[in-house]
Amino acid sequence: MTIDWAGFTPYSALAGGLLIGLAAAIFALFSGRIAGISGIVGGLLRPKGGDIAWRVAFVLGLLAAPWVFATVAPLPVSRIDAGTGTLIVAGLLVGIGTRYGAGCTSGHGVCGLSRLSPRSLVATGAFMAAGFATVFVVRHLFA
Repeated sequence: MTIDWAGFTPYSALAGGLLIGLAAAIFALFSGRIAGISGIVGGLLRPKGGDIAWRVAFVLGLLAAPWVFATVAPLPVSRIDAGTGTLIVAGLLVGIGTRYGAGCTSGHGVCGLSRLSPRSLVATGAFMAAGFATVFVVRHLFA
């Protein structure tokens, strides 16, 4: 295994983490809600009165962020080494996992851990372990 030192960007990663934490804290402070993306999007699929506008604004903000970023810096190159079918299956599995786990990485990993939630600690540990195992199997056993 080698490390791509040219691609190692600790300062931008730190800045991104700080911005995510700050955004989650502000969202919780002003709305009293958790910034869990699966819950926010899921609420759009089962809308309740007076609950749609902020969810749509949140999702539109997520979608608009890359274009806003592109006005100040070039977007990083993304490379996806998977076919459409694999991406669809992976997306469905993630969706199923967020339902069984009662939340996603942003809900548990960012918001839940910062609130010292034991459930979020277990959930985050579980999806991190599953991710590690998946990468190991795909890169070392199927390679």
